[in-house]
Amino acid sequence: MPFNLDTTTALLARTPATLNALLRDLPNAWTLRNEGENTWTAFDVVGHLNHGERTDWIPRVNRILESGETRPFDPFDRFAQIRESEGQTLAQLLDEFARLRAANLAQLRAFNLQPADFTRRGRHPALGVVTVSELLSTWAAHDLTHLHQISRIMAHQYRDAVGPWSKFLGVLQCSGHSAPA
Repeated sequence: MPFNLDTTTALLARTPATLNALLRDLPNAWTLRNEGENTWTAFDVVGHLNHGERTDWIPRVNRILESGETRPFDPFDRFAQIRESEGQTLAQLLDEFARLRAANLAQLRAFNLQPADFTRRGRHPALGVVTVSELLSTWAAHDLTHLHQISRIMAHQYRDAVGPWSKFLGVLQCSGHSAPA
């Protein structure tokens, strides 16, 4: 499907409520366990999403609008949530995500982007030249990636408990992981 701002923001606006409905008030057995060594918990994923809301999507759109390709994006710290989420509860992280996302969507609307703006180009430190539409499309796909990841992490907790049904449960067969952004 080609990029469309309204379609993209419709999805982005729903992610906080989706995470809230899935995760709030669940026992820690669901939210603080991972899939093994060097993997994240649902708590970690929400912290990662918060970090992205502060440092990635809107700051990068702004960088493109202000500097184009002349000033590359700052590198993204994929593990910042470890220190940033320390001492917080999942409920606090979910509340923060909802607040940050609402503010970012308001800022996106305030940019008043026009069709020509979507082809404006910036420079990613690893990927090279990217456009505003690619960045915004990635923001939506990033949300979906992490919703999928949370589902996979949670399902992993029952990998043994489901017994022979595991062969029918695709979420338990999935080995997909995100590459560094």
